[in-house]
Amino acid sequence: MTPPTAPEPRRSNARANRARILAVAQVELSRNPDATLEDVARATGVVRRTVFGHFPGRPALLEAVAQEVSQVLGEAVRTSVSPDDPPERALARFVLGIWPVGDRYRMLIGLARRDLGHERVSELLAPAREKVTSILERGQALGAIPAHVPPRVLSAALEAMALSLIESVGAEAWHDDGTATATATLIAAGVPARRAEAEVHDLAALLSRTGKAAGAPESAETG
Repeated sequence: MTPPTAPEPRRSNARANRARILAVAQVELSRNPDATLEDVARATGVVRRTVFGHFPGRPALLEAVAQEVSQVLGEAVRTSVSPDDPPERALARFVLGIWPVGDRYRMLIGLARRDLGHERVSELLAPAREKVTSILERGQALGAIPAHVPPRVLSAALEAMALSLIESVGAEAWHDDGTATATATLIAAGVPARRAEAEVHDLAALLSRTGKAAGAPESAETG
Protein backbone atom coordinates (compact mmCIF):
# COMPACT_ATOMS: atom_id res chain seq x y z
CA MET A 1 0.00 0.00 0.00
CA THR A 2 1.37 3.38 -1.01
CA PRO A 3 1.94 5.63 2.02
CA PRO A 4 -0.06 8.85 2.00
CA THR A 5 1.67 11.91 0.63
CA ALA A 6 2.75 14.40 3.27
CA PRO A 7 0.67 17.56 3.26
CA GLU A 8 2.23 20.43 1.33
CA PRO A 9 2.46 22.74 4.38
CA ARG A 10 4.56 20.13 6.16
CA ARG A 11 6.92 19.86 3.21
CA SER A 12 7.12 23.64 2.99
CA ASN A 13 7.96 23.87 6.68
CA ALA A 14 10.63 21.21 6.27
CA ARG A 15 12.19 23.10 3.35
CA ALA A 16 12.09 26.34 5.30
CA ASN A 17 13.68 24.70 8.34
CA ARG A 18 16.41 23.15 6.22
CA ALA A 19 17.15 26.47 4.51
CA ARG A 20 17.34 28.26 7.86
CA ILE A 21 19.63 25.61 9.33
CA LEU A 22 21.95 25.95 6.33
CA ALA A 23 21.96 29.75 6.57
CA VAL A 24 22.78 29.66 10.28
CA ALA A 25 25.38 26.93 9.71
CA GLN A 26 27.21 29.20 7.27
CA VAL A 27 27.36 31.93 9.89
CA GLU A 28 28.51 29.57 12.63
CA LEU A 29 31.13 27.90 10.44
CA SER A 30 32.44 31.30 9.37
CA ARG A 31 32.89 32.19 13.03
CA ASN A 32 34.11 28.78 14.13
CA PRO A 33 35.08 26.12 11.57
CA ASP A 34 34.83 23.51 14.33
CA ALA A 35 31.17 24.30 15.07
CA THR A 36 29.14 21.19 15.95
CA LEU A 37 25.57 20.26 15.09
CA GLU A 38 24.69 21.19 18.65
CA ASP A 39 26.15 24.67 18.08
CA VAL A 40 24.14 25.05 14.89
CA ALA A 41 20.94 23.82 16.57
CA ARG A 42 21.41 26.27 19.44
CA ALA A 43 22.06 29.18 17.09
CA THR A 44 19.08 28.24 14.93
CA GLY A 45 16.80 28.01 17.95
CA VAL A 46 15.78 24.39 17.38
CA VAL A 47 16.47 21.17 19.22
CA ARG A 48 19.36 18.97 18.13
CA ARG A 49 16.94 16.35 16.83
CA THR A 50 15.57 18.82 14.27
CA VAL A 51 19.02 19.35 12.78
CA PHE A 52 19.64 15.60 12.73
CA GLY A 53 16.32 15.16 10.95
CA HIS A 54 17.77 17.01 7.97
CA PHE A 55 21.46 16.15 8.35
CA PRO A 56 22.35 12.79 9.93
CA GLY A 57 25.80 14.00 10.94
CA ARG A 58 28.28 16.85 10.67
CA PRO A 59 29.76 15.58 7.37
CA ALA A 60 26.29 15.69 5.78
CA LEU A 61 25.75 19.25 7.01
CA LEU A 62 29.17 20.36 5.77
CA GLU A 63 28.56 18.83 2.35
CA ALA A 64 25.20 20.61 2.09
CA VAL A 65 26.77 23.91 3.12
CA ALA A 66 29.58 23.42 0.60
CA GLN A 67 27.13 22.69 -2.21
CA GLU A 68 25.07 25.76 -1.42
CA VAL A 69 28.13 28.00 -1.24
CA SER A 70 29.37 26.52 -4.51
CA GLN A 71 26.05 27.33 -6.19
CA VAL A 72 26.18 30.93 -4.96
CA LEU A 73 29.75 31.31 -6.17
CA GLY A 74 28.92 29.67 -9.48
CA GLU A 75 26.12 32.14 -10.08
CA ALA A 76 28.43 35.03 -9.20
CA VAL A 77 31.01 33.71 -11.66
CA ARG A 78 28.46 33.26 -14.45
CA THR A 79 27.11 36.78 -14.12
CA SER A 80 30.32 38.66 -13.34
CA VAL A 81 32.24 38.56 -16.62
CA SER A 82 31.22 39.90 -20.00
CA PRO A 83 32.66 38.07 -23.04
CA ASP A 84 33.34 41.45 -24.65
CA ASP A 85 35.61 42.64 -21.82
CA PRO A 86 39.35 42.99 -22.45
CA PRO A 87 41.36 40.76 -20.10
CA GLU A 88 42.19 43.45 -17.53
CA ARG A 89 38.56 44.49 -17.23
CA ALA A 90 37.39 40.87 -17.17
CA LEU A 91 39.68 40.13 -14.23
CA ALA A 92 38.58 43.26 -12.36
CA ARG A 93 34.92 42.49 -13.06
CA PHE A 94 35.41 38.95 -11.76
CA VAL A 95 36.84 40.21 -8.45
CA LEU A 96 34.07 42.78 -8.02
CA GLY A 97 31.49 40.14 -8.98
CA ILE A 98 32.50 37.64 -6.32
CA TRP A 99 33.28 40.26 -3.66
CA PRO A 100 29.72 40.30 -2.20
CA VAL A 101 30.02 36.55 -1.54
CA GLY A 102 33.68 36.66 -0.55
CA ASP A 103 33.01 35.50 3.01
CA ARG A 104 31.43 32.32 1.66
CA TYR A 105 34.39 31.75 -0.65
CA ARG A 106 36.76 32.04 2.32
CA MET A 107 34.62 29.70 4.41
CA LEU A 108 34.67 27.03 1.71
CA ILE A 109 38.47 27.16 1.59
CA GLY A 110 38.51 26.85 5.37
CA LEU A 111 36.33 23.75 5.22
CA ALA A 112 38.73 22.27 2.68
CA ARG A 113 41.59 22.54 5.10
CA ARG A 114 39.68 20.98 7.99
CA ASP A 115 36.92 18.69 6.79
CA LEU A 116 35.99 18.29 3.14
CA GLY A 117 39.42 17.65 1.66
CA HIS A 118 41.13 19.67 -1.04
CA GLU A 119 39.96 17.37 -3.82
CA ARG A 120 36.27 17.94 -3.05
CA VAL A 121 36.66 21.69 -2.64
CA SER A 122 38.74 21.89 -5.82
CA GLU A 123 35.80 20.26 -7.58
CA LEU A 124 33.37 22.79 -6.08
CA LEU A 125 35.59 25.77 -6.90
CA ALA A 126 36.58 24.57 -10.37
CA PRO A 127 34.26 26.98 -12.27
CA ALA A 128 35.70 30.05 -10.51
CA ARG A 129 39.28 28.88 -10.86
CA GLU A 130 38.86 27.95 -14.52
CA LYS A 131 37.31 31.34 -15.26
CA VAL A 132 40.28 33.21 -13.80
CA THR A 133 42.75 30.90 -15.55
CA SER A 134 41.03 31.48 -18.90
CA ILE A 135 41.12 35.25 -18.38
CA LEU A 136 44.84 35.09 -17.61
CA GLU A 137 45.52 32.85 -20.61
CA ARG A 138 43.77 35.31 -22.89
CA GLY A 139 45.54 38.25 -21.28
CA GLN A 140 48.95 36.66 -21.73
CA ALA A 141 48.19 35.69 -25.32
CA LEU A 142 47.23 39.30 -26.09
CA GLY A 143 50.19 40.75 -24.22
CA ALA A 144 47.94 42.56 -21.73
CA ILE A 145 49.24 40.45 -18.83
CA PRO A 146 52.92 39.45 -18.52
CA ALA A 147 53.62 35.77 -19.16
CA HIS A 148 56.37 35.30 -16.55
CA VAL A 149 54.11 32.97 -14.48
CA PRO A 150 51.92 30.22 -16.02
CA PRO A 151 48.20 31.17 -15.94
CA ARG A 152 47.12 28.33 -13.66
CA VAL A 153 49.90 29.03 -11.15
CA LEU A 154 49.19 32.76 -11.26
CA SER A 155 45.48 32.08 -10.75
CA ALA A 156 46.21 30.14 -7.55
CA ALA A 157 48.45 32.94 -6.27
CA LEU A 158 45.83 35.60 -6.98
CA GLU A 159 43.19 33.51 -5.23
CA ALA A 160 45.35 33.21 -2.11
CA MET A 161 45.94 36.96 -2.05
CA ALA A 162 42.26 37.79 -2.55
CA LEU A 163 41.23 35.41 0.24
CA SER A 164 43.75 37.02 2.57
CA LEU A 165 42.37 40.48 1.78
CA ILE A 166 38.79 39.28 2.29
CA GLU A 167 39.81 37.85 5.64
CA SER A 168 41.43 41.16 6.61
CA VAL A 169 38.19 42.99 5.87
CA GLY A 170 36.25 40.43 7.89
CA ALA A 171 38.64 40.97 10.80
CA GLU A 172 38.16 44.74 10.42
CA ALA A 173 41.87 45.21 9.75
CA TRP A 174 40.91 47.46 6.85
CA HIS A 175 37.87 48.48 4.82
CA ASP A 176 37.26 47.80 1.15
CA ASP A 177 34.26 47.71 -1.16
CA GLY A 178 36.12 45.39 -3.51
CA THR A 179 37.80 48.04 -5.63
CA ALA A 180 41.09 48.00 -3.72
CA THR A 181 41.22 44.21 -3.93
CA ALA A 182 40.42 44.32 -7.65
CA THR A 183 43.21 46.87 -8.17
CA ALA A 184 45.67 44.79 -6.14
CA THR A 185 44.72 41.71 -8.16
CA LEU A 186 45.43 43.44 -11.47
CA ILE A 187 48.76 44.76 -10.20
CA ALA A 188 49.73 41.32 -8.89
CA ALA A 189 48.85 39.88 -12.30
CA GLY A 190 51.35 42.29 -13.86
CA VAL A 191 49.14 45.16 -15.01
CA PRO A 192 50.90 48.52 -14.44
CA ALA A 193 49.59 50.24 -11.31
CA ARG A 194 48.23 53.37 -13.02
CA ARG A 195 46.43 51.32 -15.65
CA ALA A 196 45.05 48.97 -12.99
CA GLU A 197 43.73 51.87 -10.93
CA ALA A 198 42.14 53.51 -13.97
CA GLU A 199 40.58 50.24 -15.13
CA VAL A 200 38.98 49.52 -11.76
CA HIS A 201 37.87 53.13 -11.32
CA ASP A 202 36.15 53.15 -14.73
CA LEU A 203 34.56 49.75 -14.13
CA ALA A 204 33.28 50.73 -10.67
CA ALA A 205 31.75 53.89 -12.15
CA LEU A 206 30.10 51.83 -14.90
CA LEU A 207 28.70 49.33 -12.41
CA SER A 208 27.45 52.16 -10.22
CA ARG A 209 25.56 53.67 -13.16
CA THR A 210 23.97 50.33 -13.97
CA GLY A 211 23.04 49.65 -10.35
CA LYS A 212 25.64 46.91 -9.83
CA ALA A 213 28.13 48.74 -7.67
CA ALA A 214 30.55 46.71 -5.63
CA GLY A 215 29.72 46.32 -1.97
CA ALA A 216 31.35 44.97 1.15
CA PRO A 217 31.38 41.20 1.45
CA GLU A 218 28.02 40.05 2.72
CA SER A 219 27.78 37.87 5.75
CA ALA A 220 26.80 34.27 5.16
CA GLU A 221 23.76 35.24 7.18
CA THR A 222 22.46 37.06 4.14
CA GLY A 223 20.54 34.98 1.66
